[in-house]
Amino acid sequence: MPKSSQHHDFLPPEARVALERLGAHLALARKRRREPLRAWAARLGVSVSTVTRLEKGDPGVGMGVYAAALWLMGRVQALPELADPALDQGALLISIREAESRSRPRKGRAA
Repeated sequence: MPKSSQHHDFLPPEARVALERLGAHLALARKRRREPLRAWAARLGVSVSTVTRLEKGDPGVGMGVYAAALWLMGRVQALPELADPALDQGALLISIREAESRSRPRKGRAA
């Protein structure tokens, strides 16, 4: 039985859906390769139940197991791109706001 963790209760719905989609994609990749659960579990060094949880998008499955599964399907190179600073829209918006505030004249000062 999977371990319960309090942080799973606070997982945003969008993140849960994304994990479920990732798990479904990994399951499809395994099935397209006609590999049984046992074979993938052995190659990943985990139990069959962990692979089943991974394929359901369980947030309790370790990041390393997801990374290894991506490696098995030849997609591990996509992992670092997930947090690429060049694609961080939140940080970009902060930078834009800061730049805009620096370019505004302050009260009582001529531009």
